[in-house]
Amino acid sequence: MQDDPKPVILKATNIKKSFHIPLEVKILDGVDLAVCRGDTVAIMGRSGEGKSTLLQILGTLEKACNGKLEIANQEVRSFNKPKIRNKHLAFVFQSFHLLEDFTTLENILMPARIARKSTSKGSAAYNHGLELLDLVGLSDRAHFRTKQLSGGEKQRVAIARALCNDPDIILADEPSGNLDKKNADTIHTLLLDFARKNNKALIVVTHDPSLADLCDQQYRLEDGKLVAL
Repeated sequence: MQDDPKPVILKATNIKKSFHIPLEVKILDGVDLAVCRGDTVAIMGRSGEGKSTLLQILGTLEKACNGKLEIANQEVRSFNKPKIRNKHLAFVFQSFHLLEDFTTLENILMPARIARKSTSKGSAAYNHGLELLDLVGLSDRAHFRTKQLSGGEKQRVAIARALCNDPDIILADEPSGNLDKKNADTIHTLLLDFARKNNKALIVVTHDPSLADLCDQQYRLEDGKLVAL
């Protein structure tokens, strides 16, 4: 008896994107991608090929010119996009985008505050934030302002923040691009282990072949299309 197939959590069909100023430039030319729960996916390609644009479209941050995007069995439309983004998606960028005058724990709890959850001491969100701090190895930095942290520590805080609302899909754009090899390896392990242990999908854009090799599926974006490697 075969195991039941893993459910598809994200499906992109015939995604196209062009920019028209000052002249039309075609970036994506019919991208198809299906990602299941627990899948780790790496997207590689030359600079300027549109990898970040594709990730932003998959993450509902940018609109495609054509095509269909489904997340958690819902077609993404303008009226449901914010709800889908808040419930199912999380982002980790090369730039950490932390609030530097807030503490580490306050940064991690920001998605819960935006979702209007209680983040007071002893609340479920607060306790979850402490668990995430422990997960990324920064329990002793809970009340440090993030401007006091190193680059590697800041990226770990950004990952913990991304996991705050228990997303189904983590989208990471060059998450270790600004880090040395030791810190980069730590970030790679955190993302991949979390996705696999918790049955989450991870889609990562990277120039780092060592990170791509750790993922279950590798693609290269060439001439506007995804090519499986």
